[in-house]
Amino acid sequence: MEHLVDLATNPTAWAALATLIVMEIVLGIDNLIFISILTNKLPSAQRRKARRLGIGLALGLRLALLGTVAIIVQLTEPVVTLLEHAFSWRDLILLAGGLFLVWKATKEIGHAVDPTPDHKAEGALSLGFTAAIAQILVLDLVFSIDSIITAVGMTDNFAVMVIAVVVAVTVMMVAATPLADFIHANPTIVMLALGFLLMIGMMLIADGFGVHVPKGYMYAAMAFSALVEALNMLARRARRRRAERSA
Repeated sequence: MEHLVDLATNPTAWAALATLIVMEIVLGIDNLIFISILTNKLPSAQRRKARRLGIGLALGLRLALLGTVAIIVQLTEPVVTLLEHAFSWRDLILLAGGLFLVWKATKEIGHAVDPTPDHKAEGALSLGFTAAIAQILVLDLVFSIDSIITAVGMTDNFAVMVIAVVVAVTVMMVAATPLADFIHANPTIVMLALGFLLMIGMMLIADGFGVHVPKGYMYAAMAFSALVEALNMLARRARRRRAERSA
C-alpha cells in the first residue's frame, strides 16, 4: 500500500514508471519477434492461441520473478570461474539463451534458403504446439530475468515495477497478431527478423561474457535495417503498379 501511495503522490515515481514502461516495451520487442516467427510455423488455427499463451507465460514469469526480487538480485553474484572469468547465474542464463537463439535463428535461416526443402514440411508444422510453447517458455525465462534485473536497477518501488511489466506485456499482447501477420505476409521480413534474432543472440552471449553492448546500438541497427526494407517494399510495390499499368 505504501508503494501505491508513493506512486500517487511522488512525481519522481511517475517519471520512473514512464521510463520503465518504455524500457520494458523495448526489451519486449526481442521476445515478441521470436514468438511471432515461431508461432507462424504452426497451423493457422493454433497461431493466435500459441501467441496468447506464450505472452501470458511471459507475464506470469515476470510477475513471479518480481515476487522473488531478493533472489533475482543475487543472480548477479559470481558463482563459478572459468578461464579466469567469473560467471554469475544471470551470465550463465544469458549465455544459454543466446546460444539457443543463435541456434534457432541459424536453423530457420537454413530452412529458408534451402533449395531442396523437406517434403515433410506440412507434417512438421503440426508437430508441435507443445514444442513451440516449450521453446517460447525458454526464451520467456531468459528475457524475463533480464527484464526484471533492468527494472530492479531503475527503481526500488515494487508497484512501479509491477505496473510497468503489466503495461509492457499488454502492449505485446495487442501487437503480437498484427506483427506476426505482417511478418507472414512479407517473406523478406522473415529473413530480416531472423537476422535480428541472430544479432540478439550474439548480444546475449557477449553480455554473458561480461561484454556489455549498449542496447541502443542494436535497436538503432534494427531500426535502420527495417527502414531499408520498408523502402525496398515501397520500390517493389511501385514496380508492380507500373507493370500492371503497362499490361
